[in-house]
Amino acid sequence: MIKHVIAGIATILALWACVYMYNSDKEVNKLANIQSLIKKSEIKVHLVKKTEIKKEVKQSEKISSSSKANKKMDDKLRALKNKAGNIAAFKVSPLYKKNCSSCHGSTGEGIIGPKLRGKDKDFLLKNLKEFKAGTRKNYVMYGLLGNLSDQQLDDLATEISTFQAKYDKAQK
Repeated sequence: MIKHVIAGIATILALWACVYMYNSDKEVNKLANIQSLIKKSEIKVHLVKKTEIKKEVKQSEKISSSSKANKKMDDKLRALKNKAGNIAAFKVSPLYKKNCSSCHGSTGEGIIGPKLRGKDKDFLLKNLKEFKAGTRKNYVMYGLLGNLSDQQLDDLATEISTFQAKYDKAQK
């Protein structure tokens, strides 16, 4: 009789251990998926100096836009000017580039993540802390912010809160 009780308890413990390991594996897989998403969402941007853009714009003004080839060149240069105005507007910190720019854009304009440019520091810091703590659910943000210190979160919020002024200044 005692052997059966012990065998039953052992079976229950073994089942519990299997369920526990299954749940642990799910959490590990979530982190692996987050890392995979982050890797896939990295965007490499080639920044062009404003002087190079001005040279190309001057060259494009000399080209007649009557032929199809010239029209294509004009379209490419126009796209380059627009891109340069948005991407190379100002420099950002390596911390922002590494953790934020792939989703929120190189100047906070928003890509797959929401637009951050124009938000104030308190709003940004509050949201960053909520994502890090997990009280606001977003696995990508949780994965990115989990290893950052409170000082780094504050630095990010401070930097991002200056984006609108920097952007406006660069557009003049």
